[in-house]
Amino acid sequence: MATLATASRLCLRSAAKPAVPAVRALSTTAMRPDSATASGYSSPFKGESKGSQIPNFGAYVSKNGENKNKLYSYFMVGALGAVSAAGAKSTVQEFLVNMSASADVLAMAKVEVDLTSIPEGKNVVIKWRGKPVFIRHRTQEEIDSANKVNISTLRDQEQDADRVKKPEWLVMLGVCTHLGCVPIGEAGDYGGWFCPCHGSHYDISGRIRKGPAPLNLEIPEYEFPEEGKLVVG
Repeated sequence: MATLATASRLCLRSAAKPAVPAVRALSTTAMRPDSATASGYSSPFKGESKGSQIPNFGAYVSKNGENKNKLYSYFMVGALGAVSAAGAKSTVQEFLVNMSASADVLAMAKVEVDLTSIPEGKNVVIKWRGKPVFIRHRTQEEIDSANKVNISTLRDQEQDADRVKKPEWLVMLGVCTHLGCVPIGEAGDYGGWFCPCHGSHYDISGRIRKGPAPLNLEIPEYEFPEEGKLVVG
């Protein structure tokens, strides 16, 4: 029996030896790059090798994907812009509300004057919005003198009647129209006001008659709410 087993192993070894070179040749041929069969995949990378190809999924990519991404981006930008604009509007509105004058501040913008305390032929100076205001209780002689002036001879032509609401009361800003100095009352060559800064002369109606000032003294907003009361502003 031992002799028979030994003889069988020898026969198998003899039969296997011719097949080994053929198997090796087949394996070597299969591993050569140029013997690879054509593949249905192509690599998107440069320098690709046929032994390491990456599948191409281009056929499965939606053609409208890029447009959808752009639309989404535009939508997001527009939405953020709208939110930012709304926030800015709210901030500006709050700022303007806080900056708007209150009722107390508006009330201070007006000054009430008791005219009964101003005798005829006298001036009173009050302060309104940081500026002096001249109030003159004119005599009849002063009113007549102001009306007799030929306005064609004036630099800034205004009738006296256009500068007053009541002939006996003249209300003006006490600021020279030249460089902003404060004129002196009951002075000058025309019996009205004189600016000592550069020598401007105003008449009893506050009209410029002589000197460098280009315009008459300004008339502010005012009213007579009742007899003996004056409200400036």
